[in-house]
Amino acid sequence: MATFLYRLGRLAFRRRHFVALIWVALLTLAGVGAASAPAAGNSSFSVPGTEAQKAFDLLEQRFPGMSADGATARVVFKAPTGEKMTGKDNRKAVRHAVAELRDGSEVVSVTDPYTAHAVSKDGTIAYASVKYEVSGMELKDSSRDALKAAAQDARDTGLTVEVGGDALNTTPETGSSEVIGLAVAAVVLVITFGSLLAAGFPLLTAVIGVGIGVSTITALASALDLGTTTSTLASMIGLAVGIDYALFIVSRYRSELAEGREREEAAGRAVGTAGSAVVFAGLTVVIALVGLSVVDIPMLTKMGVAAAGTVAVAVLIALTLIPALLGHAGRRIRPAGQKSRFLGGGRAAKRPGRPNMGTRWASFVVRRPVAVLLLGVIGLGAAAVPAASLELGLPDDGSQPVSTTQRRAYDLLSEGFGPGFNGPLMVVVDARDSAHPKAAFTRVGDEIKGLKDVVTVTPAAPNKAGDTATITVVPDSKPSSVSTEDLVHAIRGKGADVTAATGAKVLVTGSTAMNIDVSQKLNDALVPYLALVVGLAFLLLIVVFRSILVPLKAALGFLLSVLAALGAVVAVFQWGWLSGLMNVEQTGPVMSMMPIFMVGVVFGLAMDYEVFLVTRMREAYVHGEKPAQAVVTGFRHGARVVTAAAVIMIAVFSGFIGSSESMVKMIGFGLAVAVLFDAFVVRMAVVPAVLALLGRRAWWLPKWLDRALPNVDIEGEGLRTADDRRDADPDGQRELVRV
Repeated sequence: MATFLYRLGRLAFRRRHFVALIWVALLTLAGVGAASAPAAGNSSFSVPGTEAQKAFDLLEQRFPGMSADGATARVVFKAPTGEKMTGKDNRKAVRHAVAELRDGSEVVSVTDPYTAHAVSKDGTIAYASVKYEVSGMELKDSSRDALKAAAQDARDTGLTVEVGGDALNTTPETGSSEVIGLAVAAVVLVITFGSLLAAGFPLLTAVIGVGIGVSTITALASALDLGTTTSTLASMIGLAVGIDYALFIVSRYRSELAEGREREEAAGRAVGTAGSAVVFAGLTVVIALVGLSVVDIPMLTKMGVAAAGTVAVAVLIALTLIPALLGHAGRRIRPAGQKSRFLGGGRAAKRPGRPNMGTRWASFVVRRPVAVLLLGVIGLGAAAVPAASLELGLPDDGSQPVSTTQRRAYDLLSEGFGPGFNGPLMVVVDARDSAHPKAAFTRVGDEIKGLKDVVTVTPAAPNKAGDTATITVVPDSKPSSVSTEDLVHAIRGKGADVTAATGAKVLVTGSTAMNIDVSQKLNDALVPYLALVVGLAFLLLIVVFRSILVPLKAALGFLLSVLAALGAVVAVFQWGWLSGLMNVEQTGPVMSMMPIFMVGVVFGLAMDYEVFLVTRMREAYVHGEKPAQAVVTGFRHGARVVTAAAVIMIAVFSGFIGSSESMVKMIGFGLAVAVLFDAFVVRMAVVPAVLALLGRRAWWLPKWLDRALPNVDIEGEGLRTADDRRDADPDGQRELVRV
């Protein structure tokens, strides 16, 4: 591996014009493809295997044109103080708004509050329900604009008008967050390298990689039903790893220059050593992202595969375009320890021979491994305690900021009709195999009325064939509550009794039931996903480090950091700790996608830091250093770069905390905290402490397994010349360590 990549790095350095031209051509081709491809709407959302999805599919068959999974909106009207919605002027304004809404091109139906009995008991609040033929993710902007315009016209008459439902749901904008992340990354890179040019390479190549990846996704979006949301994860992860991988190779190149090597040789060695780590780190990220297919949610699978493709592009760019750019830069890229003329007049960055911060910290940890290990593990364990109270769910309008019309509509409906009115359940009764369909419909309604936490059960509404009916159930509790989830399970439990007695099948669906089913599906997939990702990465790291204990320690450390991060998320978003500081207006269940999303993203980044940091330790060890000294050597070369990479990632993810979307805010906070814990507690404290305690045992591998594993030579032993070995061991007293 190292020899092949060494040759590739030298080739890219020599043929730098040709390599740069290839990447520019690929970027141009992807851009042209994206520009000429048909515009893609939002991808359809389905969750195969869930009861809610089965019910949606059944409704599409038995109720043609009903658009069971179509977007919905509730336009909520409140009369001015002292007035009623039944007043003449208010009634006129509402019916005018209803007429406007019915003119929409994608509208299936609009209910009149006065004929549908949609006026509160006190007469102050009313609502009109709007049903669309496509899902909220596929709804055109023109339909949303028409909905907002109708609400505004009614508002102009003096009514309070708010709009809820999924019809107004849009993909959150993240462009400003990415700009903030890039700005922070630029500052950190300049500080790390002491050179504007060296700092610019990781940013430039990361942007090129993300440009190629996202443009390709855009070009294929219509054909593969990728939608506009698929590129979000790809751009975020692609930007993160693109900067990381380029950062490590540029840093290694400058270290090789500092050892007196010629520039082409330095580029080859940088790609042969740091590039080997990049390849394996990239593989762990790809495994984590492609593994999202285990969840069996098509949209999530597409996002994972698309992001994995962007990561693969980032790896290829780091291995080829970075050495090509280094060749173009020539002597303007200075050896490690020297600042550029612009920043430091070409002076050395510090006094020669003075240990850097990484060396001093690693020396301290090696001297006090037990204290550091206990402090790190106990601290992370304490942070993880709230995770034991984790409650999962999907956000609804009740979790929106109070500044949004969706949240205000949610509150008005709760005020006028009760909290459960915001999350009605749709019960579908399939009586095709029943001898008495009408009796089955009646029995289902009666069974549901006898359950607790039920406010309203509408009469069964059969289809034309009379073999299928829908029943609307309004719970007494809000959609995201545990009581509503218990009610869904209770209805399904009664459905089994009805099936046994009448032959009719009972299915529960609707947005609330779908959220519950998705949460359960994600929860059930977490352990298999974790086993797959960690298991495959464990095997991969055995090949990389030729050790059993080092990969095991890496996996356990990752689990500890993820649990601690989940604990922090629960404390802030579920318990409300520091909610004011984070601008969290509504606490509640943690987004059900959060644990599995954190596992996938954070695992990939954590293994990046593990590979880049520990490979330098292994490299020093196999070249003859004692285990404790190898830990210090690894930190001397890698700590500064890993720290810079982690700070960049924390900055990128923290930019999302300022989002008004609770889901985006939670993702940004969770990922930022996870990287903070993993990089600075696990990799910088727990890892060196464990390796110091294990000593040579850390690098133990059974002989039979050593013979069976391929020798990937990630530490670059094959690149060492006879002169290198004499320089490392001038007296010939030290033997190469065999592990």
